[in-house]
Amino acid sequence: MVMRIRMRSPRPITRMIDTAQLQLWRLLSPLLPIGAYAYSTGLEYAIEAQWLKGASGVESWIAGLLTHNYCQTDIPILARCHAAWLNQDIKQVQYWNSLLLAMRESAELRLEDRQLGAALAKILHEHGMPEAEPWLKHTKPSYAAMFALATSTWQIPVHTAALGMAWTWCENQVAAAMKLVPLGQTAGQQMLNNLIAVIPSVVQRGLAVSDDEIGMLSPGLAIASALHETQYSRLFRS
Repeated sequence: MVMRIRMRSPRPITRMIDTAQLQLWRLLSPLLPIGAYAYSTGLEYAIEAQWLKGASGVESWIAGLLTHNYCQTDIPILARCHAAWLNQDIKQVQYWNSLLLAMRESAELRLEDRQLGAALAKILHEHGMPEAEPWLKHTKPSYAAMFALATSTWQIPVHTAALGMAWTWCENQVAAAMKLVPLGQTAGQQMLNNLIAVIPSVVQRGLAVSDDEIGMLSPGLAIASALHETQYSRLFRS
């Protein structure tokens, strides 16, 4: 006798959660055509100038930027843009977007953020988010503002969104380091494993940052990025 098992269809709420998670994975995928692979965020010059030596030096640089700079700027501004999108408060999105761009330490870093933001806005508009269209025509979007638009629209909680954005930043930095040092795949994965242990606390602290505490001066990043603009031979755009 053959037993037939009838599979129940997932509940609507479960399907919504699953779909939101898959959308987030798509947003974090290296296949997302926004050109993130073209930027090193100052890392290329720091390695070229031998400020950073080997995997340990690179990991310290990335972890330092993550725990200080990224924690105090990108994560709290992502959270504010996420809330503003949910409340349909475009003026607040524009305010925090402009503040984040103004905090970039060099023209090169500001251009990186604007180009990633514009590329993401274009994708979101093409995939059914009309809110992204004005940002293509009139406003210079930051990556965090457009990431917040996507995650708020897909009903992804801000904490999960912040974890994802921090992860994809770390992954891109490690990918750049693997080409520049160079590092093998095993060393790169070990570096990512170490950064994974740091990301949750960084996100928790970043989401707790008050309005008056937003911002962080990173002199090393500013110098590396500014000198990278005139670096003779380079692989990356920043």
